[in-house]
Amino acid sequence: MDRPDDITLPPETAWLKDSDAQSLAHALGGSVFFVGGCVRDALLDQGGSDVDLATPLPPDLVTERAEAAGFKAVPTGIEHGTVTVVVNGKGFEVTSFRRDVETDGRRAVVTFSKDMAEDARRRDFTLNALYATPEGQVIDPLGTGYQDCLKRRIRFIEDADRRIREDYLRILRFFRFHATYADPDEGFEVDALDAISRNTNGLETLSAERTGAEMIKLLAAEDPSAAVAAMRQTGCLLRVLPGSDDRFLAPTVAIASWLGLPPDPMLRLAALGGEDVPDRLRLSRNDARRLSDLVEAGYSAQPLPEVAYRKGSELAKSAAALRAALAAMPPSRAEVREIETAAMAKFPVTANDLMPAFEGKALGAEIARLEQLWIGSGFTLSREDLMTGR
Repeated sequence: MDRPDDITLPPETAWLKDSDAQSLAHALGGSVFFVGGCVRDALLDQGGSDVDLATPLPPDLVTERAEAAGFKAVPTGIEHGTVTVVVNGKGFEVTSFRRDVETDGRRAVVTFSKDMAEDARRRDFTLNALYATPEGQVIDPLGTGYQDCLKRRIRFIEDADRRIREDYLRILRFFRFHATYADPDEGFEVDALDAISRNTNGLETLSAERTGAEMIKLLAAEDPSAAVAAMRQTGCLLRVLPGSDDRFLAPTVAIASWLGLPPDPMLRLAALGGEDVPDRLRLSRNDARRLSDLVEAGYSAQPLPEVAYRKGSELAKSAAALRAALAAMPPSRAEVREIETAAMAKFPVTANDLMPAFEGKALGAEIARLEQLWIGSGFTLSREDLMTGR
């Protein structure tokens, strides 16, 4: 086991100073290690990952010691060795060291272990096979994770084919991690891409929920276009999204960024296209509705100021980015100002202005007619103009 004394986490790492996490570590007799994403992100000075712990203790002993300290222990994944310990209302997942006995590409049968290296070998990528003591000392049991993490290199642990066949979701995780963490100058590991190409059929065994969750995380990266292009090259993209095309993704991402829009997975999905996307990715009702709005606004001829007036500037700017990518012509600053002005425009005529001359359906039709005239004028006609022009 590689346990050099000179690899320590930055002292400002939030969870190292978390009294609840430290209380739990003390309750488990110090036989516990922070593991995976929280260690990786601390080394890379970026947050966001859950704080997970691993231990050589079996689940029953974790439960016994946690409850003896007055904490609540919940067997959330006991068959895989995971106990969630609740400390002052905060949940920490504590998982016993384990090794796989049998896998089928989705689920694994495990046996518990006291060997950290065995536990590390069943993880996906080298930069995720890092552990840290409660004092912040980093442990790299396989000897490759620390350097790969610092170099932002995404590599499967040992045999890429085997790692993938243990869980085919790791194919999508590979591309997501590359989009999120990799050094753009590093490129992709050729052996990893070759292994992925040999195993793309395994993606069809994944549930829509798992596939969708991973794709949305991938498309939420700052710029996922290189990762998605690699997905296409390996045959993964069409497995996940039949009928999709990533040609317009990179320009959509670039133009949306120029417009000041945050990363938006639904806009990126609209740029990719594809068949039955909401069902294939099991999108939430809100996400499916937003995707539909983006496709409608982005691929139609409806004037963007009208889109902004009816559905807001963010949707209109997103549609502008998509249209510009399709046309290979970025929007002008004047067009952006028109969108922003239209989003704040208020229709000057009310129903009361038209009654009692109009009622019921006739009233609604007249309001719609006048509103369309007003929109067509570039939102310049006043109430008096509209009323006298009737």
